[in-house]
Amino acid sequence: MAKVILIEDDLTMLSLLRTLLEMEGYMVAKLKDEENITDILATMKLEKPDLALMDVHLPQINGYDLVRHIRKDPELRDMRIIMTSGLDVHEECLKAGANDFILKPYMPDHLIRLIRENLALIG
Repeated sequence: MAKVILIEDDLTMLSLLRTLLEMEGYMVAKLKDEENITDILATMKLEKPDLALMDVHLPQINGYDLVRHIRKDPELRDMRIIMTSGLDVHEECLKAGANDFILKPYMPDHLIRLIRENLALIG
């Protein structure tokens, strides 16, 4: 069973995503209250997710910087990353190192299809 880590600051969205992914059969990890990139990377190394679903705009951290740090880390660099935002920053996300982007608001079936496609690439 694949594991997805959620990096999202909106608690309602976090709860909805967790429920959706668990209903689809995924294990779901989430960050606790990490406030810096070092803590997030440490949690990711501990959780060993197959895919990260990450909001671009986080309160303490720039999502682009986080992706760049993930790509530089030998333990994490091959993890699939889907970034999300309410702004169309698709190109910026890919340039930072994300594998994919989905514009909010999105339909659950579109998100699940995107996750499946990305996970199929690591199988």
